[in-house]
Amino acid sequence: MAKIINVVKGTKDILPADSPMWQILEKNALEVFSRYGYKEIRTPIFEVTELFARGVGDTTDIVNKEMYTFEKSERSLTLRPENTAGVVRSFIENGMARLSAPVKLWYKGPMFRYERPQAGRQRQFHQVGVEMFGVKEPAADAEVILLAVNYLKSLGLNDLEVEINSLGCPECREAYKNKIKAVLKPEFDNLCDDCKNRYEKNPLRLLDCKVESCKEIFEKPEIKAVIQSDFICEACAEHYSKLKNYLDELGIKYTENKLLVRGLDYYNRTVFEIKSNNLGSQNAVCGGGRYDSLVRNLGGEDTPAVGWAMGMERLISLIPSLEAKKLDGYIVSNSPAEAFKLAEELRNAGFEVEFDLQNKKFTKQLEKASKVADYALILGEDEIKNNTVSVKNLATSIQKSVVRANIGSEFKNV
Repeated sequence: MAKIINVVKGTKDILPADSPMWQILEKNALEVFSRYGYKEIRTPIFEVTELFARGVGDTTDIVNKEMYTFEKSERSLTLRPENTAGVVRSFIENGMARLSAPVKLWYKGPMFRYERPQAGRQRQFHQVGVEMFGVKEPAADAEVILLAVNYLKSLGLNDLEVEINSLGCPECREAYKNKIKAVLKPEFDNLCDDCKNRYEKNPLRLLDCKVESCKEIFEKPEIKAVIQSDFICEACAEHYSKLKNYLDELGIKYTENKLLVRGLDYYNRTVFEIKSNNLGSQNAVCGGGRYDSLVRNLGGEDTPAVGWAMGMERLISLIPSLEAKKLDGYIVSNSPAEAFKLAEELRNAGFEVEFDLQNKKFTKQLEKASKVADYALILGEDEIKNNTVSVKNLATSIQKSVVRANIGSEFKNV
């Protein structure tokens, strides 16, 4: 016997029983995002490695540790670890800057990161996300947050917490970085290895550290005072204040979190996360923010932009599982040819029906019908001779003879 080949660690089959939940996520995305004027974009699963090094940031864990990179024809290529950089590349390459602002895009699909697999997190995982280009005003920030909240509510996730912060612009942020470095310098030897590396390259990323010993350091009064200080310039403060006013007007409850910096280098000004308390445990389900310099950094014109992404596996883990949907009808017959013809009539009329392809005994076919369908459509010798179908409601056991020509309009009324 040949050796069985198993799925690669960190990847997972989406089986037929699981597919309906994925289809709901995708259907709701199309419906909700379309109402706000967002159009779907589908970018390649792999891009040149430089796109992510420049776009995501060479100080991030994603670029330094987690990317799937390979050489082909002396060119370095990478499976996408996130999709914002790819969408920005497409925005530039396809001249979307010439379109009337705002340009609103949404996407869904697989991403790839080499990290330790755990519940809700795989090495191949899926994201749904939106990006808006061309609007610098905070109304754009408010709209994408509102859009995320409404999408989550469409999935039945109503117990939501929105956290927001402003990282300021590159100018006002520089002084803040220097303050953080100064106050953390006496603690440098006590920081984790990742934070020691971030200390010089991107000190703001220290605040995103999940190591408990580092989190305890950040809670020390003299350090916490610097972290919690208002460092953003007047223009950034005005942008942030207007965003909060919009959220207040829209009835979106939020809290401010000075430690919220997000894990990617391209963010500026607004950053946010949305957490769900569904099924009794708190989970971050959405993260995003503004990235006004990314289009320019990747070779395009100066273009303001804002967006977010959600992990689809995480969403599915928070939604109660669906009951398997049954067929409308299952045809029970010892005449495969007649069953085939009836099945096609009903399928063409929009019904989901099947019949026994193996020509099993009547009793076996009825047993199968009771498990997989709402109705049994019995097509025996008498029914074929009289041009009728005996329709049995499998929930009530009521059975009725229906004229074959009327079967499409009458069988679900039994």
